Amino acid sequence: MTTAAVVAGHTHRRRRWAAGAVGALALAWLLVPLLPVLVWAAAERWPFPDVLPSAWGLVGWREAVDAGLPAALLRSAGLGLAVAALATPLGLMLGRVLGWGLVRRRGLLVTVLLLPLVLPAFAVAMGLDVVVLRVGVPDRLAVVLVLATMALPYTALTTAAGFARTSPDLAAQARALGATPGRARRQVVLPALRGSIVVAALLAFLVGWSDYVVTVLIGGGQLVTAPVLLGSAAAGSGNEPVTAALAVATLVPPVVLVLLAGATGRGRRAR
Repeated sequence: MTTAAVVAGHTHRRRRWAAGAVGALALAWLLVPLLPVLVWAAAERWPFPDVLPSAWGLVGWREAVDAGLPAALLRSAGLGLAVAALATPLGLMLGRVLGWGLVRRRGLLVTVLLLPLVLPAFAVAMGLDVVVLRVGVPDRLAVVLVLATMALPYTALTTAAGFARTSPDLAAQARALGATPGRARRQVVLPALRGSIVVAALLAFLVGWSDYVVTVLIGGGQLVTAPVLLGSAAAGSGNEPVTAALAVATLVPPVVLVLLAGATGRGRRAR
């Protein structure tokens, strides 16, 4: 083995070690704040300054179920699916324009797309609440429309990256072989963008699933999702077990969904 190969091997191992260390630190940064929540979710009493709870139990989960957790989770899932169903195809159309350079002032379009993320969500929801009341849009429909608008930057920019990696010549070649424009899109372009579409839909779903401000203000308190129920429990005092149970129940489904999407993507790349 040559000296250059040995040096290259050492450099590759150092980079892998550094990447692993950074990943471990990032994971610790995310998990350490969650450890007390996970402990509280399985505790009944945890007085200060005890290191561990003095009494274990599932009283928090029982109270969370009694407070309407199952129905709230279903509402969160429905809201996330509705936002994804609206924001993903719209983002796909905008992503095509951005990724394939079909518009001259792409920077201006990107700026407009990012405005919902730059403006404070509370201020936007307060302003839109007045508009919704005066126009007469149903509360739940208004929540979906506003959250889809907030999810649109994620879906548009994600699919734009996919279109940028996909040549427009694919559709032209399919049409040259006799495919109609619609068939070329369905059977050639969209399969090439499958990974970007899945990620975009997942991001849009998470926007709907995790929202609190828009759902409370524009929904008028009628749409009680898991984050709304969690916020209500966290506003009280002495509700640590039920608050922790609600937090874990709200957090676990999207984490599992993200892990499944990542595993599916890795499997597809491996095949």
